[in-house]
Amino acid sequence: LPFLFGHYSASMHFHNSRNGSASYTTPNATIQRIYFPVVLLLLMFTPSVDSSWWYIGALGARVICDNIPGLVNKQRQLCQRHPDLMQAIGQGAKDWIRECQHQFRHHRWNCSTPERDHTVFGRVILRSSREAAFVYAISSAGVVYAITKACSQGELKICGCDSQKRGKTSDDMGDFDWGGCSDNINYGIKFAKAFVDARERMVKDARALMNLHNNRCGRMAVKRFMKLECKCHGVSGSCSLRTCWLAMSDFHRTGDYLRKKYNTAVEVTMNQDGTGFMAADRNFKGTTKNDLVYVENSPDYCLLDRTAGSLGTAGRVCNKSSKGMDGCEVMCCGRGYDTMRLKRVTKCECKFKWCCAVECRDCEDIVDVHTCKPHKRPDWLDLT
Repeated sequence: LPFLFGHYSASMHFHNSRNGSASYTTPNATIQRIYFPVVLLLLMFTPSVDSSWWYIGALGARVICDNIPGLVNKQRQLCQRHPDLMQAIGQGAKDWIRECQHQFRHHRWNCSTPERDHTVFGRVILRSSREAAFVYAISSAGVVYAITKACSQGELKICGCDSQKRGKTSDDMGDFDWGGCSDNINYGIKFAKAFVDARERMVKDARALMNLHNNRCGRMAVKRFMKLECKCHGVSGSCSLRTCWLAMSDFHRTGDYLRKKYNTAVEVTMNQDGTGFMAADRNFKGTTKNDLVYVENSPDYCLLDRTAGSLGTAGRVCNKSSKGMDGCEVMCCGRGYDTMRLKRVTKCECKFKWCCAVECRDCEDIVDVHTCKPHKRPDWLDLT
């Protein structure tokens, strides 16, 4: 911990002894006597927040493999070998983080990302909760989507369209020829598995197993929504002949699917032999193969708790008329809300003017904005 010890490296500390003579202690003695207990306490009670490859999204075009915090050796090797793929993953990271925030925009935990934080999501990700399960799944899905998309668009040297989709086949509408540019989803899954899972495969504990499981669920979610797109040929568009290809659906469909899986996530415990896990509820029937899994309960996101990574809901905008998660009663955790009356300017009475413009008028209206009250301090705190 150089930030604790560095101040003492170039100085010695003098003090007066009882007989009036000057004496001194060496820096090492001072450190051992004063700071070692502090360091031990820090190590015992402060969990480390590891950096993550997720931070690639914040680097943009400045991706330099040796400077990306949180990469393990295998990830760094893949980065050095395929720098163009890292650019795609960096752009994909922005997309899946945005999707995460879209899915939870009306919830107490809203997938918030502290600024200049190499962990991206802060301490909340330390807990093996259902929120962590969703983040790992959506991030893994985001890598698959980004790589597959880049392959099909010809942005990567190592891959292109799915060359295995050739010849004739059929569906409910009849026969068709494979053609066009089918998305190479299998390559996207293969690379995502190698890159994203690399850190988790270095350890064998409940959290690593949980992350690996949710990573796989995220990858498979993208493949689940592959769709058949076709182009018709024939006289007057009769569609007597069709050329078809497989394409990924919009990433929002993957986000919606994983969000539903978050709602039904299964709490699990690790097997005694450490090779897998089972549902914590003994009455659980079925398999967790396609479910998100978590190990610990979520923290209370109502209150600010820096140790748990919770930002609380004070100041969050809520919907007064809603009975759902975005409603003021739920969002504000029963603390009540403040109302501000604001003036809003919007475009209205738009008319098309020949040729070729649209003219609008600025309209003003008054809207009420409701925000959650802060948590009330106990009265006894105000007396101390």
